[in-house]
Amino acid sequence: MATAKAVKVIVKVVQLTAHPTKTSENTRKLVQNAQSKMVQNVAETPATPRLEPSRRFSVAPMMDWTDRHCRYFLRLLSRHTLLYTEMVTTGALLNGDHERFLRYDEAEHPIALQLGGSTPADLAACARMAQAHGYDEVNLNVGCPSDRVQNNMIGACLMAHPALVAECVKAMRDAVSIPVTVKHRIGINGRDSYEALCDFVGQVREAGCRSFTVHARIAILEGLSPKENRDIPPLRYDVAERLKTDFPDLEVILNGGIKTLEDCAEHLQTFDGVMLGREAYHNPYLLAQVDQQLFGSDAPVISRFDALRQMRPYIAAHIASGGAMHHVTRHMLGLGTGFPGARKFRQLLSVDIHKTNDPLALLDQAGALLEGR
Repeated sequence: MATAKAVKVIVKVVQLTAHPTKTSENTRKLVQNAQSKMVQNVAETPATPRLEPSRRFSVAPMMDWTDRHCRYFLRLLSRHTLLYTEMVTTGALLNGDHERFLRYDEAEHPIALQLGGSTPADLAACARMAQAHGYDEVNLNVGCPSDRVQNNMIGACLMAHPALVAECVKAMRDAVSIPVTVKHRIGINGRDSYEALCDFVGQVREAGCRSFTVHARIAILEGLSPKENRDIPPLRYDVAERLKTDFPDLEVILNGGIKTLEDCAEHLQTFDGVMLGREAYHNPYLLAQVDQQLFGSDAPVISRFDALRQMRPYIAAHIASGGAMHHVTRHMLGLGTGFPGARKFRQLLSVDIHKTNDPLALLDQAGALLEGR
């Protein structure tokens, strides 16, 4: 497959240039040969024209949550929602099992890969991998506040280095034709003024970025955990709104604290799109009406029962390949909310699932609780 070969060659080029050997002449020849093959293989890859994904409604990248199983499930609920991967670091792609990290089902489109990194050349190489694998967008994480990513110059700490973010964005845009976007906070402690935010957005805009997803909270990088950073810093929708007013040429997507489709519709009067995170995960059936309410679709709303029924072949295939059913169904517990029997549904798929020798029969038992819903 041409795309797979192209990705392997990209990885080889990065490895060769990152780890020069004593036989520098041989290394240079290998790099030249690899680069030549990369161009040839990418050229062999048929260009599949894709419309730029709509960011009117999207589900946020969430570590340990928005994996490929979760995304497949969410796609059954909404055809138009833009889905994001978990954040994947450049090191994981360039030095690890990139095929595992980049794997997805074609049904997941439109889908964006979120990258974590701060080295322009590495981000460019990873963006090429994303394009070769057919992703619809590459997004740079400039919002994660965890200590681990800060130590590697990833995430929200990059808001203090707008010139570097701009350099990273330019390197990625020069490397690929798919959109390159940025997800960021409205500031970080010590750099939380509106002027600093405008400086950040302005420099990244000059690098060619046209779409900014704004988590409307600052990140406090010392003293708060990532979980606390999702709740304690107050939401400042007014700051994000002012940003949209002052940068009318940019696409500004609002993220943070949005819980209902009514909230989404209201925010869409100001912003170009909305992104939901935890609410979309814990209450996924909210997505079942996104296409109708936010995209004007006249397709029928899928029922909870049909969503689980349509997941059954996917789950059966995962089990047949050696996987465990809970890898998938842990993302589906939110289907069991707000109706008699919901608690039993969640118990079957979160507790009893680890005791059964017939997981699909248990799935059918859980499905029976959704009949008519």
